[in-house]
Amino acid sequence: MSVILETVIATLFTLGRVWITIALSIITGWFLGYLAIKSHVVENIYVSLIEIFESVPVFSFLPIVLIFFVFTIGGNLGIQLAVLFLVFTAVVWNIWMGIYQAYKTIPQDMLEVSENYRFSLMDKFSKLYIPYSMPRIASNLFPSFVNALFYITVSEVFSIGNSQYQVFGIGSLINYFVNNGLYNDALIGIVILIIWVIIFTLVLRELAEYIISRFGLDTEIKVRKRGRLSIRYSSRISSGLSTIVKLGKAFTIPVARRSVRQVRVEEEKERSRAANLWKYVGISISVLILSFILYGSISVIISVPLATWSYLVSNTPFALLSIAVDYIRVAVVTLISLLITIFLGYFIVVHKRIERVILPLIQIVAAIPAPVYFPFLYAFSISFISHLFGAFTNEFYVLLLGFLSTFYYSFFSYYIGVTSMPVQFWEIMKNYELSFWQKLRQIILPSTMPYLITGITSTVNSTWGGLAIAEYWPNITQDHNLYVRTGLMKDIVLFTNQGEIALASWFSLIFAIVVVVYSILFTRKLMDLARKKYIAEEGVYLA
Repeated sequence: MSVILETVIATLFTLGRVWITIALSIITGWFLGYLAIKSHVVENIYVSLIEIFESVPVFSFLPIVLIFFVFTIGGNLGIQLAVLFLVFTAVVWNIWMGIYQAYKTIPQDMLEVSENYRFSLMDKFSKLYIPYSMPRIASNLFPSFVNALFYITVSEVFSIGNSQYQVFGIGSLINYFVNNGLYNDALIGIVILIIWVIIFTLVLRELAEYIISRFGLDTEIKVRKRGRLSIRYSSRISSGLSTIVKLGKAFTIPVARRSVRQVRVEEEKERSRAANLWKYVGISISVLILSFILYGSISVIISVPLATWSYLVSNTPFALLSIAVDYIRVAVVTLISLLITIFLGYFIVVHKRIERVILPLIQIVAAIPAPVYFPFLYAFSISFISHLFGAFTNEFYVLLLGFLSTFYYSFFSYYIGVTSMPVQFWEIMKNYELSFWQKLRQIILPSTMPYLITGITSTVNSTWGGLAIAEYWPNITQDHNLYVRTGLMKDIVLFTNQGEIALASWFSLIFAIVVVVYSILFTRKLMDLARKKYIAEEGVYLA
């Protein structure tokens, strides 16, 4: 088989896994989102779990995935499911939250139409809920596609102790080429992957425009939504106004002549019965989920010997130190991304010709998985960088990969914020002849603050994926290894490769707790501050 044909087939296998996980995320999101809006109990659990798991990096699930899929299921099926699950955890949360928020913003008039015409459950899905969620799904397809590609190219090959597991795909194939010095073949694979990425990027843009024109509102609807704002699901809230008319024409059911009071009483009774039914369904599902979690936790605690618990607890200070060092790296990557974002984002918005060229290029670069081309970048620049940075060479490359894997979150969030600034703000800046720094400090940054905080949050959450790859990358080229001395992501990957699954799981658990505490104490308060203090609508009124 020729190299070109093999790489094309491998790329199709990889892209097939990507779209399988995205399709599963959408289908499950439709039904889980419906359950969430019908039961407050399910809703509270659903939204809370999404916010927690969306903040926890994919690689924190690695020990759990290895234990369940590789060891319990086993065989090629277990390995395939492990790869799919890892990618699923990278793309599912933003799609689930987007669908849930779309359901929560369906106008009451449309809901009443569906009730008055006595739509069945499937009619409600096909004629109301699914069409209304389509714009949100479309807005999340590109970031989901980017996330999936990033993680699947590094999930197709993983090690446990002395055993290496892999599935056929472009990620594992390029890894094989690089490790065996077949750089020309690896370059062919990257070029073919880039071609497919460009094709899918253009297709997704056209698809998003079609869906918005097909189902989108002509005006914005401002909705107070639950949970913290995220770029992954911070698109405009939209659906089709024409859907109301379509709902009215969908069925013509003859209704006997009755008094208005009788009709209302019967409708209230029917709605009450339906509400009670969904309430009990929601409570049953919540109890089942909590029972499953409790049973799993108790089983793990009982199965682990006391000596092992003592060993794990004794390593807690080292885990906390590694987390602190990694948070410093995350802060550096976030700061660099933020500085580039603020100046570049504003520059391309005010220069439309440059915007038409740079913006598609950034989208394409963002869609190309950094781990695919990073070994070539490393091999090309290592001589110069090592001479320039000396002992900090590895740190430079770790930060660089973290930046390449996440900078577009803050950039696109800020770009959307600047382009969404009310026209009155631009007129004020022009009429008062403000300097660039005055514009930035007095108008641009305050008006885009919610978007900036959104981008910062997404950048912080996503940088961990780049660190997980860069902090421990043996044989990045034939003669070099990329690794750091201290880092939580390195510890988790290294322990997993050495077969220390218990220790890797313990470090992952500690990290998950820290991330949840960080989200509660920092992220949510920051978002609340942005919503309360930096509101563009009040500025429009004053203008």
